[in-house]
Amino acid sequence: MYDILVIGGGVNGCGIARDAAGRGLKVLLAERADLASGTSSASTKLIHGGLRYLEHYEFRLVREALAEREVLLAMAPHIAWPLRFVLPHHGGLRPRWMIRLGLFLYDHLGGRRILPGSRALDLSRDPAGEPLRPEFRSGFEYSDCWVDDARLVVLNAMDARARGAEIRVATEVTACRRVGRVWQADLRGPSGGHQTVETRVVVNAAGPWVGEVVQHVTATAERSPVRLVKGSHIVVPRLFEHERAYIFQNADRRIVFAIPYEGEFTLIGTTDVDFAGDPSTARISGDEVAYLCRAVSAYFEKPVAPEDVVWTYAGVRPLYDDGTASAQEATRDYVLALEGGRGAPRLLNVFGGKITTYRHLAEEAVDRLADEFARIGPAWTVGATLPGGDFEIGGTARLADELMRDCVGLDAATARRLARSYGTQGRKLLAGARRVADLGRDFGAGLTEREVTYLVRYEWARNADDVLWRRSKLGLRLKEDERQALRDWLETSLGGILAEPEDRKERT
Repeated sequence: MYDILVIGGGVNGCGIARDAAGRGLKVLLAERADLASGTSSASTKLIHGGLRYLEHYEFRLVREALAEREVLLAMAPHIAWPLRFVLPHHGGLRPRWMIRLGLFLYDHLGGRRILPGSRALDLSRDPAGEPLRPEFRSGFEYSDCWVDDARLVVLNAMDARARGAEIRVATEVTACRRVGRVWQADLRGPSGGHQTVETRVVVNAAGPWVGEVVQHVTATAERSPVRLVKGSHIVVPRLFEHERAYIFQNADRRIVFAIPYEGEFTLIGTTDVDFAGDPSTARISGDEVAYLCRAVSAYFEKPVAPEDVVWTYAGVRPLYDDGTASAQEATRDYVLALEGGRGAPRLLNVFGGKITTYRHLAEEAVDRLADEFARIGPAWTVGATLPGGDFEIGGTARLADELMRDCVGLDAATARRLARSYGTQGRKLLAGARRVADLGRDFGAGLTEREVTYLVRYEWARNADDVLWRRSKLGLRLKEDERQALRDWLETSLGGILAEPEDRKERT
């Protein structure tokens, strides 16, 4: 008997599983594909308050998100770090006084302690003005943060498991039914086998599939108040040399980001397009590619064209349907809908949310369920680090130097990537390797057998996409023959890695 069954291995589901396990509850999380295989790996990868939400008067959402930025920085300084955003002033869109007021509120709503405040910029002198068209001579700069979204999900799952939760990937919950005071849930595992489990509470954190679960799995309603909105991104070769990001205003009152990405690239996004159908089929359209290229070309001196795009991705946001006319105006706030009680087992449906507020959402979700359990611990996640995050903010360079000292021949770029991906867990990954040759085959871009084995053993990776596009973004750097070599190696090695005894895995 489980206390909580969490359906969905995105950031909200893994965050809830972690919070609940840390309070002493028996938790099972089931994800029918891979962790972060949906929306949680298809974000703009920002921890931000949402500057544009101030125009929609969503002050509580902005305040909560701003406060969470520094909490998440302290939790995971390896995969999250501060980022300065440059906002060129476009006189024809929003007046200067409005932007100054918005930035003043942004600086002060969230109790900022670590991040520097906003300031005006003279783009005719500041290096941030160099790649811009000459008419943009003034602007502003403010702070938000960047995060590796898919790794954030995996680290929450790892911490949940370390605290006693059971995490199952490639496991679909096919049906849930109330039987007396408990739920009986039917699960289909990766090999097609079926199992029925009992749980006191079901949490539906299925992201864009939340409505599907409501209608077809728990069968608790004919429809759900969810609005599916597709957000698409493009990646192009690096457009500027500095490490700041840009936020551009557009004539349709949307904003588009241009963000330094994986060293050699620039990430551009996002769009807001209403979506219907299976979220797993979401792809960027030609119109969206053209829109994003036009949006940034209106600001950069060197235009960006569709043929410059080296990679695209699209995700579907499960927004709460508040009845607004346009997708861009729909609320980004979350709604926790609790059903059952008075002898009937509880169901909690999670609608909406954003990566920035996932920890707060998880804490509130478990608080809402607390009266179901006689023994449950207090909220605890503020100040608790995620795996690998037990070092000071800004300490990744020192950690990378340590990894190079311990493993002779490890190049600086790979050491930096390992430090920023795994933090102090990088020591575990490299344990016993005195030199680079000890890490086994290099599939390209510094991705070795040792690292892939670690991802399979400890991070639920099962195929090349899990490794190259979610646990890392090395798919951008590996050539097709190198990707195929990784696929071939995993096909022959996966069974042996998974079959190793748990005690041996822990000693590795």
